Amino acid sequence: MACLVGIDFGTKRTGLSCTDPNQMIASGLKNLPTSEVVSFLKEYCKKEEVAAFVIGQPLQKDGTPSAVETRIQDFIEQLSQHFPNQKIERYDERFTSKIAFQAMLDGGLKKKQRQQKGMVDQVSATLILQSYLDFKTNTI
Repeated sequence: MACLVGIDFGTKRTGLSCTDPNQMIASGLKNLPTSEVVSFLKEYCKKEEVAAFVIGQPLQKDGTPSAVETRIQDFIEQLSQHFPNQKIERYDERFTSKIAFQAMLDGGLKKKQRQQKGMVDQVSATLILQSYLDFKTNTI
Protein backbone atom coordinates (compact mmCIF):
# COMPACT_ATOMS: atom_id res chain seq x y z
CA MET A 1 0.00 0.00 0.00
CA ALA A 2 1.01 3.61 -0.41
CA CYS A 3 0.88 6.33 2.21
CA LEU A 4 -1.44 9.32 2.40
CA VAL A 5 -0.30 12.91 2.88
CA GLY A 6 -2.41 15.27 4.98
CA ILE A 7 -2.37 18.98 4.23
CA ASP A 8 -3.47 21.83 6.49
CA PHE A 9 -3.35 24.63 3.92
CA GLY A 10 -2.66 28.17 5.02
CA THR A 11 -2.08 31.28 2.99
CA LYS A 12 1.36 31.76 4.59
CA ARG A 13 2.29 28.38 6.12
CA THR A 14 1.10 24.86 5.44
CA GLY A 15 1.32 21.87 7.73
CA LEU A 16 1.94 18.40 6.31
CA SER A 17 1.46 14.94 7.76
CA CYS A 18 1.74 11.41 6.42
CA THR A 19 0.61 7.90 7.17
CA ASP A 20 2.52 4.67 7.35
CA PRO A 21 2.26 2.54 4.17
CA ASN A 22 -0.64 0.56 5.72
CA GLN A 23 -2.55 3.82 6.26
CA MET A 24 -3.12 3.13 9.95
CA ILE A 25 -1.48 6.04 11.78
CA ALA A 26 -0.88 9.67 10.86
CA SER A 27 2.32 11.43 11.90
CA GLY A 28 3.59 14.96 11.54
CA LEU A 29 5.77 15.46 8.48
CA LYS A 30 6.71 19.10 8.00
CA ASN A 31 5.52 22.67 8.19
CA LEU A 32 6.78 25.14 5.64
CA PRO A 33 5.90 28.27 3.70
CA THR A 34 2.97 27.53 1.40
CA SER A 35 4.99 28.63 -1.62
CA GLU A 36 7.36 25.68 -1.01
CA VAL A 37 4.76 22.92 -0.58
CA VAL A 38 4.57 21.67 -4.18
CA SER A 39 8.35 21.46 -4.59
CA PHE A 40 8.65 19.65 -1.23
CA LEU A 41 5.92 17.18 -2.26
CA LYS A 42 7.66 16.52 -5.59
CA GLU A 43 10.79 15.46 -3.71
CA TYR A 44 8.80 13.52 -1.13
CA CYS A 45 6.93 11.57 -3.83
CA LYS A 46 10.25 10.54 -5.37
CA LYS A 47 11.13 8.75 -2.11
CA GLU A 48 7.69 7.60 -0.92
CA GLU A 49 4.73 6.11 -2.72
CA VAL A 50 1.78 8.44 -2.13
CA ALA A 51 -1.75 7.24 -2.93
CA ALA A 52 -3.60 10.47 -2.15
CA PHE A 53 -3.49 13.91 -0.61
CA VAL A 54 -6.05 14.68 2.10
CA ILE A 55 -6.62 18.41 2.28
CA GLY A 56 -8.45 20.07 5.12
CA GLN A 57 -11.78 21.63 4.21
CA PRO A 58 -12.36 24.68 6.40
CA LEU A 59 -16.06 25.17 6.96
CA GLN A 60 -17.90 27.78 8.99
CA LYS A 61 -20.05 26.63 11.92
CA ASP A 62 -23.08 26.72 9.62
CA GLY A 63 -21.35 24.48 7.06
CA THR A 64 -20.59 27.15 4.46
CA PRO A 65 -17.09 27.35 2.96
CA SER A 66 -14.48 29.51 4.69
CA ALA A 67 -13.04 32.59 2.98
CA VAL A 68 -9.77 30.73 2.25
CA GLU A 69 -11.59 28.11 0.15
CA THR A 70 -10.86 29.98 -3.10
CA ARG A 71 -7.12 29.82 -2.39
CA ILE A 72 -7.42 26.13 -1.50
CA GLN A 73 -9.14 25.44 -4.82
CA ASP A 74 -6.24 27.14 -6.63
CA PHE A 75 -3.82 24.98 -4.64
CA ILE A 76 -5.80 21.83 -5.50
CA GLU A 77 -5.62 22.75 -9.19
CA GLN A 78 -1.85 23.13 -8.88
CA LEU A 79 -1.59 19.74 -7.12
CA SER A 80 -3.71 18.10 -9.83
CA GLN A 81 -1.36 19.37 -12.52
CA HIS A 82 1.82 18.23 -10.76
CA PHE A 83 0.45 14.93 -9.36
CA PRO A 84 -2.02 13.51 -11.89
CA ASN A 85 -1.73 9.96 -10.47
CA GLN A 86 -2.65 10.84 -6.89
CA LYS A 87 -6.20 11.26 -5.66
CA ILE A 88 -7.13 14.42 -3.82
CA GLU A 89 -9.57 14.02 -0.94
CA ARG A 90 -11.11 16.71 1.27
CA TYR A 91 -11.90 16.38 4.97
CA ASP A 92 -13.61 18.74 7.41
CA GLU A 93 -11.00 20.57 9.45
CA ARG A 94 -13.23 22.60 11.76
CA PHE A 95 -11.61 23.22 15.16
CA THR A 96 -8.40 21.31 14.33
CA SER A 97 -6.19 24.30 15.20
CA LYS A 98 -7.83 24.61 18.62
CA ILE A 99 -7.61 20.86 19.19
CA ALA A 100 -3.98 20.87 18.04
CA PHE A 101 -3.07 23.64 20.48
CA GLN A 102 -4.81 21.78 23.32
CA ALA A 103 -3.01 18.56 22.37
CA MET A 104 0.29 20.43 22.52
CA LEU A 105 -0.62 21.71 26.00
CA ASP A 106 -1.67 18.26 27.15
CA GLY A 107 1.51 16.80 25.69
CA GLY A 108 3.63 19.06 27.87
CA LEU A 109 5.19 21.24 25.18
CA LYS A 110 6.84 24.31 26.63
CA LYS A 111 5.36 27.75 25.97
CA LYS A 112 8.11 28.66 23.49
CA GLN A 113 7.39 25.50 21.44
CA ARG A 114 3.62 26.15 21.51
CA GLN A 115 4.16 29.66 20.17
CA GLN A 116 5.65 28.29 16.96
CA LYS A 117 2.66 28.64 14.61
CA GLY A 118 4.16 26.12 12.23
CA MET A 119 4.01 23.46 14.92
CA VAL A 120 0.25 24.02 15.27
CA ASP A 121 -0.10 23.68 11.47
CA GLN A 122 1.76 20.36 11.46
CA VAL A 123 -0.27 18.99 14.38
CA SER A 124 -3.46 20.19 12.65
CA ALA A 125 -2.47 18.36 9.46
CA THR A 126 -1.90 15.23 11.54
CA LEU A 127 -5.32 15.58 13.18
CA ILE A 128 -7.02 16.06 9.80
CA LEU A 129 -5.33 12.97 8.39
CA GLN A 130 -5.96 10.79 11.45
CA SER A 131 -9.62 11.87 11.54
CA TYR A 132 -9.89 10.98 7.86
CA LEU A 133 -8.36 7.55 8.54
CA ASP A 134 -10.73 6.96 11.46
CA PHE A 135 -13.71 7.99 9.33
CA LYS A 136 -12.69 5.62 6.53
CA THR A 137 -12.20 2.77 8.99
CA ASN A 138 -15.61 3.30 10.58
CA THR A 139 -17.56 3.71 7.33
CA ILE A 140 -16.17 0.88 5.21
